Amino acid sequence: MTRTADPGAPAPKQMLSEQVHTRLRDSIMRGDHAPGAPLKPQDLAREQGVSLAVVREALVRLVGDGLADRLHNRGFAVPAFDDRRWRQIVEARRTVEPVMLRMAVERGDLDWESRVRAAHHRLARTPPYPPGSGRHYGEEWSEAHRVFHRTLLDGCGNPVLLETFDRTWTAGELARRWSARSAPERDGALEHRRLEEAALARDADTAAALLVRHLTLTLTGLDGTEPEG
Repeated sequence: MTRTADPGAPAPKQMLSEQVHTRLRDSIMRGDHAPGAPLKPQDLAREQGVSLAVVREALVRLVGDGLADRLHNRGFAVPAFDDRRWRQIVEARRTVEPVMLRMAVERGDLDWESRVRAAHHRLARTPPYPPGSGRHYGEEWSEAHRVFHRTLLDGCGNPVLLETFDRTWTAGELARRWSARSAPERDGALEHRRLEEAALARDADTAAALLVRHLTLTLTGLDGTEPEG
């Protein structure tokens, strides 16, 4: 006889951990927790209405995402605003992604061109700040932003390089959001349009240079200086 799940039964620990991880990730991305702020498991467990074990599991996942630090004998915290990892992430992206974009410009076919156009159109037409969000980026715009950058590089045809992009994106996205608040005058829409135009014009040199500048401006917004090199 097949048993049906009891709707009143407690949710499995793995499911609860996934839910808490998602809520904490979103709150960090929104800026609800300031850079360097402690993430106290006891307080979070009380706020989320779950066990301490569930919260700790979610926090460990956030560490893996690059959205939290595990401090020696001091629990967890949001990464600091001046953490050197942001410079390291930008350095890695400035090294790898322009090479990928050059490959995409050289290898991308007509289908790639169509997807780049569609991804940019979606990004350009999606409001970055939904009504009532203040200056917090909406999830729809953030996903359109990720898809545009990933689609640009997808034409390189190298899944190993694309996995590298995927791994650095989440932590880099947190830094970009902080940077945007520090440099509200930045015209990201123009930067994205120029990237699209150069890529589809098959101008690899210009596209790569624009991407380097695009990534550099994120770090400039964080610490007021440009990466070396």
